[in-house]
Amino acid sequence: MGSSVMPTSSPRADRASPAAVSAVGLRKSYGDKKVLDGIDLRIPAGSVFALLGPNGAGKTTTVKILSTLVAADGGQAQVAGHDVATSPDGVRAAIGVTGQFSAVDGLITGEENMLLMADLHHLSKGEGRRVTAELLERFDLVDAARKPAQSYSGGMKRRLDIAMTLVGDPRIIFLDEPTTGLDPRSRHTMWQIIRELVSGGVTVFLTTQYLEEADELADRIAVLNDGRIVAEGSADELKRRVPGGHIRLRFADPSTYRSAALALRDVPSDDEALSLHIPSDGSQRELRALLDRLDTAGIEADELTVHTPDLDDVFFALTGPAAPSRRALPHQSEETAR
Repeated sequence: MGSSVMPTSSPRADRASPAAVSAVGLRKSYGDKKVLDGIDLRIPAGSVFALLGPNGAGKTTTVKILSTLVAADGGQAQVAGHDVATSPDGVRAAIGVTGQFSAVDGLITGEENMLLMADLHHLSKGEGRRVTAELLERFDLVDAARKPAQSYSGGMKRRLDIAMTLVGDPRIIFLDEPTTGLDPRSRHTMWQIIRELVSGGVTVFLTTQYLEEADELADRIAVLNDGRIVAEGSADELKRRVPGGHIRLRFADPSTYRSAALALRDVPSDDEALSLHIPSDGSQRELRALLDRLDTAGIEADELTVHTPDLDDVFFALTGPAAPSRRALPHQSEETAR
C-alpha cells in the first residue's frame, strides 16, 4: 500500500529560475544507431531533475554530453552558463559527476582517495586536508577514513564517491544511477544526502532505474524513449496523464452493495467482491462529491480505497512496445480508509 509523499519542489525549482542546464536539439549516433534524436532540456538552478528511460534509451549518453565527456553530433547545450562545445573547461570547473560505477580506488584509504582528488583540483596541502576532513565528517566516514576503500560496503563506497565529487565544490552534480546495487537502507541514506545538497543550492541531474527514487527526489522528471523526450513534468503531472485512477467501494452487506450500485448507476462493479469502481483522478473534490452522493442516499461503504496511477504506470505507458500489455495489469498505489 503506497502513501502520499510531500513534493520536494521549492521556489528554487520554479521554471522562472535561471537555468543551470539547458539543451536544444541534442543529437548523437553511434554508427547506424541513433541514440539521441533531438532532445531539449531546461533545468532550473537549485532543483533535482530526473531523467528516466529504459536501458539503452540514451540517459548515460546525455550525461556524457552535458559533462563534456563525449561530443554531440548536433544541437547546443549550456551548463552553468558555459557552452559544452566551446567552453568545456568552464563546464568542468562547475560540475561534479558520479557514475553508476564507483571511481573509488580500492587499494588506498578513503582519506587518500579524498586527498588525491584535492590534488587534482589544485588545492593547497592545508586546504586539501581541511576539505577532506570536513567531507569525511559530513558523510560519516571518519571511522573508516584510514581503512582501504576495498573494505567498504557498497553504500560507504558510494558515499565516498560523492564526497570525492564535492571536493571541487561543484554547483551542478550529475548522478548517473547513483544507487544502483545498494540495499534499501543505503539507498535512503543516499536520498537524504541528495536532499541536503539541493537545500544548499546545488543542482542535481539524476538518472535512475528506480521510479520510486525519481518520485521521492525530483522536482521535474523527463521520460526518454528511443532517443526522444516523450514526457516531462512533475511526478504528479505525469501521473495525471495516465488513465486508470479510480475509487473502490467495498461492502460487507449484499443489500447495501446493491443499493449503492443503483444510487451510483453505470459504474464498474464486482458482484463477487461486493465492490464498485468509480473512475476518478483521486482529487479531494471528486472524493468529496462521491461521499456526498452516498450520504444523500443514506449509504455507508465498509471500505473506501483510492487507486492512483504511479510512476510505474507512467513509465510502462510511455516506453517500449510492451506498454499496452503491461498497462493492462497496472501496478497502483493505494490509500485506504476504513
